[in-house]
Amino acid sequence: MKRLSFQDAQHATPTVSRRLSDGTLIELVYDREAKRTQLAVGKGSDITLHDDYALPDGTLLAPYSATNNLIKHEVLSLASHPEPFDSVSDLVERIDAYLYRYVDLTDDFRILASYYILFTWVYDAFNELPYLRLRGDYGSGKTRALFVIGSLCQKAFFASGASTISPLFHTLDTFRGTLIFDEADFRFSDEKAELVKIFNNGNARGFPVLRTTVTQKKEFEPRAFAVFGPKVVAMRRSFEDQALESRFFTEEMGRKSLRSDIPISLPDAQKDEALALRNQLLAYRFAMLPTLVA
Repeated sequence: MKRLSFQDAQHATPTVSRRLSDGTLIELVYDREAKRTQLAVGKGSDITLHDDYALPDGTLLAPYSATNNLIKHEVLSLASHPEPFDSVSDLVERIDAYLYRYVDLTDDFRILASYYILFTWVYDAFNELPYLRLRGDYGSGKTRALFVIGSLCQKAFFASGASTISPLFHTLDTFRGTLIFDEADFRFSDEKAELVKIFNNGNARGFPVLRTTVTQKKEFEPRAFAVFGPKVVAMRRSFEDQALESRFFTEEMGRKSLRSDIPISLPDAQKDEALALRNQLLAYRFAMLPTLVA
């Protein structure tokens, strides 16, 4: 399909994800080899890739550009295209095997993480959700586990305690994906308070965070930022708020010796395996989401 003309591109709506009234899903994909974004459009297993897509009302949708900083640097983790899978049980087994190969988790938590990854691809069919947490001191393997799990989650957005809060609000509101957050123990109370707002409001639909923004006319205007969505967190301690603590499924890291077959450094194959699984998980979303929201 031909690329948009400059004039059409000026009027196209940048799109990450949409669900149309007839059940059609539209999802952003990124081919890192071709450095190109497209829109995957379809129902069930009938999915096609488009450089742009016109809605029945004439609205023209275009994918977020591959030059977007988060996409270009793979801070935002996307599938490249939908890839068929044999069955849900087979997909869960493949995810479980991937996690087992690259990170040392207890059996129960590894199985839980496998299903949580699956859940991130259809979370928008639900009104409430829990979070995953990896807790441990330096050298316990929590960051490795965070990366390996996060690499399979839907539209995973990787951030750390060194990040400022404003980009987190904007990225969550724009991409509506999975926040993968490392070192969630902020030293500064104001930053920690803002992060806690994201976690407190983010586990139930309909509770955006209100922040003041400045318009092009330099006027201050309140804006609601959607923060609802799955989150996987690594931290050293616990939050003081017990209600917030109750929202996490937690794995205590570093309490046992690391398995000898775990690679010290992740091989190049890990990135390719993660992409192949994300592609199947995208197909899972197209197949399963309509059955959950019907």
